[in-house]
Amino acid sequence: MLHIKKNYLLLPTYLLHGTNKCILVCPFDKVPANTSKIHFCVRMKIAVIGQSLFGQEVYKELRKDGHTIVGVFTIPDKDGKADPLATEAEKDGVPVFKFPRWRVKGQAIPEVVAQYKATGAELNVLPFCSQFIPMEVIDHPKHGSIIYHPSLLPRHRGASAINWTLIHGDRKGGFTVFWADDGLDTGPILLQRECDVDPNDTVNTIYKRFLFPEGVKGTVEAVRLIAEGKAPRITQPQEGATYECIQKKDNSKIDWNQSAEALHNWIRGNDKVPGAWAEVDGQKVTFYGSSLVDNSPTNGQPLEIPGASQPGIVTKAGLVLFGNDSKALLVKNLQFEDGKMIAAAQYFNSGSSAAVELTEEEKTFAEQMRVGILTNVTEIEDSTDFFKSGAASMDVVRLVEEVKLRASGCQLQNEDVYMNTTFQDFIQMCVRKLRGEDGEEELVVDYVSKNINNMTIKMPHQLFINGEFVDADGGKTYKTINPTDGTAICDVSLAQISDVDRAVAAAKEAFEEGEWGRMNPRDRGRLIYRLADLMEEHQEELATIEAIDSGAVYTLALKTHVGMSIQTFRYFAGWCDKIQGSTIPINQARPNRNLTFTKKEPIGVCAIVIPWNYPLMMLAWKTAACLAAGNTVVLKPAQVTPLTALKFAELAARAGLPKGVVNILPGSGALVGQRLSDHPDVRKLGFTGSTEIGKHIMKSCAVSNVKKVSLELGGKSPLIIFGDCDMDKAVRMGMSSVFFNKGENCIAAGRLFVEDTIHDQFVKRVVEEVKKMKIGDPLDRSTDHGPQNHKAHLDKLVEYCQTGIKEGATLVCGSKQVQRPGFFFEPTLFTDVQDHMYIAKEESFGPVMIISKFKSGDVDDVLRRANATEYGLASGVFTRDISKALYVSEKLNAGTVFVNTYNKTDVASPFGGFKQSGFGKDLGEKNCCFSFIHIF
Repeated sequence: MLHIKKNYLLLPTYLLHGTNKCILVCPFDKVPANTSKIHFCVRMKIAVIGQSLFGQEVYKELRKDGHTIVGVFTIPDKDGKADPLATEAEKDGVPVFKFPRWRVKGQAIPEVVAQYKATGAELNVLPFCSQFIPMEVIDHPKHGSIIYHPSLLPRHRGASAINWTLIHGDRKGGFTVFWADDGLDTGPILLQRECDVDPNDTVNTIYKRFLFPEGVKGTVEAVRLIAEGKAPRITQPQEGATYECIQKKDNSKIDWNQSAEALHNWIRGNDKVPGAWAEVDGQKVTFYGSSLVDNSPTNGQPLEIPGASQPGIVTKAGLVLFGNDSKALLVKNLQFEDGKMIAAAQYFNSGSSAAVELTEEEKTFAEQMRVGILTNVTEIEDSTDFFKSGAASMDVVRLVEEVKLRASGCQLQNEDVYMNTTFQDFIQMCVRKLRGEDGEEELVVDYVSKNINNMTIKMPHQLFINGEFVDADGGKTYKTINPTDGTAICDVSLAQISDVDRAVAAAKEAFEEGEWGRMNPRDRGRLIYRLADLMEEHQEELATIEAIDSGAVYTLALKTHVGMSIQTFRYFAGWCDKIQGSTIPINQARPNRNLTFTKKEPIGVCAIVIPWNYPLMMLAWKTAACLAAGNTVVLKPAQVTPLTALKFAELAARAGLPKGVVNILPGSGALVGQRLSDHPDVRKLGFTGSTEIGKHIMKSCAVSNVKKVSLELGGKSPLIIFGDCDMDKAVRMGMSSVFFNKGENCIAAGRLFVEDTIHDQFVKRVVEEVKKMKIGDPLDRSTDHGPQNHKAHLDKLVEYCQTGIKEGATLVCGSKQVQRPGFFFEPTLFTDVQDHMYIAKEESFGPVMIISKFKSGDVDDVLRRANATEYGLASGVFTRDISKALYVSEKLNAGTVFVNTYNKTDVASPFGGFKQSGFGKDLGEKNCCFSFIHIF
């Protein structure tokens, strides 16, 4: 279809080079002759009979299809406000009729019918209609009348179809467009569409996700079928037909003598309208936001509920209720008879919050909101109650949007208005949100606490999905081990495939429907800055967790693992509002004023799989850019080092990142990583790890849905040290190039080429320095060298060194496990390493220095040897000769070349490799602007 805006056609086209998708704009009267996909059908005269936003959208789409709307028949104005359908039609100059009724005592009102017939309608479309329409109107048009109904007829006939779909716990829902007859939702079926009903769906969620958007499309499609003469009339079967009464407040009382699932279905089936209620403490209390829970929390205050099988429990997460099967459900919100709504967790202290004193700027905001907040109330007092003054659901939507316009930092949900119904409470709530003191739903964390490193560290240990810490499906767990002594730190939830699917669904919803997807870039940056600030506040705790979970020396963890992570989030926070497209000159610009421009937009759900050597820093390198571009994230930390990622999830939630934006899934690569690679809703996957696994991931991503991939894989980085180097610096940086972070460093110098004139001196100096290294507890401030990350890696290092010895390399020192508890390995040095040897070609990923000698002055030969590898991540050169340094750095096949230094990375400098070290970049401007966006 062609999308028309201001007399211009926006025609998608594609550049021949690269993957940039452009938008070609040409004047309306200059449509290219070969333009296709223009939909033509017979135009009809249509009467739209109904109301609401749904009716408004159907009306708009019918007009876009070229049909003539000869009349809109809707309900009278309420409290001086017209229905949205009436407002839209009046704006277009379409005749609007607002009959309070069509019939009196079962008989059609002649004057009303006459006005309807005068429109000359050929088809009646009833998208949503609460009035009884007489058969004289239904049968009058040439093509009759069609009605939208939100269930799969013949199931759930009646006005409360969506409610009963949920109350009965149906696994499938949907809608029907049918031909009207004189029965109640019994006419022949024209079109049906179905959807899955999720266990925790409410009327609101299923309506927003499917029944509204797809219902509009389905109704318009039904009209197209009629216009083309292809519309079927399928008689409704009698089998499976049900009719349920209209749900009203007086018949929505909760019967507690049911299972937890039945109670949950009743509450969610009545959610919002009319609201399931029960008597609590002598008053009617309505329950909203129900979900089934596997493990009901026991910490909280009991709440006696007459008729319930056992008392409810008011917890930090909400009100836990129990069915007669002793299983539990959780209710988030409660509403009292006076209309006041509260978070269920606040039941026992709902009136305890003190009012905040407003600044002058906040007072100005309050007065701006006071003017015109309710069009039917001339003077708004602090005590004015919105709903008692006649506000309806549309007023809530309007109010939320108006606040967003006046204060973009105040992101409201409709529930915020329902929970703060007086003007004073509403302003207090807005101000708290603007200050970041909004008392958001408290994050419930089941911490594992330890007193260690002169502090108490508090570690989450469950999966983090959709803003909540939850157990894995089936309650599966595993133990994460402290490499310093080999003891278990705690049990960690082990994600299953179903957990991956839940996390991806949450990320997709947050991106497509949630606040994150609608947030302007500057506000997104503000949240990421706040996250960086929280990480800085908790940097000692994060570094301590990193030390006990990965074996990183605490001082290094504080400076690099955590310090650079904080810098990364701050750097990319600044990029949020600087990602922009361009206008491109084209040959056809004149004389037709054609214009080509590009836009940069986020990809969607991004999966990130990170290694165990820098657990937090690898998370930051990939996640910060991903979030800055506006994407959502499902991240799998290494199974052996999950704890800082889970602590990061807690801080992200406390920083205010909306639910579903960040999801953390500890688990196995074969299960979690594979499912992320295969998942059709994941649009980008970033991976750091081995080349072997990277190849497998790349294949899975291609076969599944051709998702974008960036890979940072293995390395065997050469470091060339010439005889004219600064020896002191070369020794110091050479040591760092290998032994930094216990050698568990992707850019570690896997092989040192030392010029023969200084070889012996260099080796002697290195051995002296190795002997000075203190091996010990990573939390000891004097420790230089901590334990290897995990037992399997330690065993591989021992085997690696044995291979080197067998092949004839000279072992100068090391190669053995240190005789003490934990996974400690001696810093190791091999010389006389020949090019054909295993240790010359393969990465150790540990504290093993491999030294090969090269002939003095033979620059090109040492370059040939250095480049004789399938890896190309990093490299280095030490020389005082600037010409030689430039020549060597140009010839080395690696993504990074260090000159007279090593291991110097910065958040502003792109990082990535060549050949089988992968492709794609972390860090730097290009990562934010290209790796995690679409250009079109």
